[in-house]
Amino acid sequence: MTISEGSVVLIEFKSARKAVEAGFRRLVEAERMVVSDPEIMRGAPVYRGTRIPVHAIADMLSQGATVEEILEGYPALSRERIELAPTYAKAFPRRGRPILSPWGKHQPRRVTKDRLAI
Repeated sequence: MTISEGSVVLIEFKSARKAVEAGFRRLVEAERMVVSDPEIMRGAPVYRGTRIPVHAIADMLSQGATVEEILEGYPALSRERIELAPTYAKAFPRRGRPILSPWGKHQPRRVTKDRLAI
């Protein structure tokens, strides 16, 4: 494509703007459903009115659990709250270093073989 002097360039931002606005609305909804209080679960972000950690639900979804399975285990949650968990978790990641999963592809950092004296 060649653009010459005096030609008009038209860039449509409407669809991108709508997607950004929709994502922002979902983020605002996700923030409203969460409370972080030092008196509740040591300040971990939980669903408002419960003691269910939002990151735990987001982790379950990322590991392949379905919304129906989570609803069965956590009847206090709604479908909408469960679906918003990954949005919240991406916008507000856990503090501190990421936890290495024991089932991951990482090898142990250090292995020691000591015998216990019995």
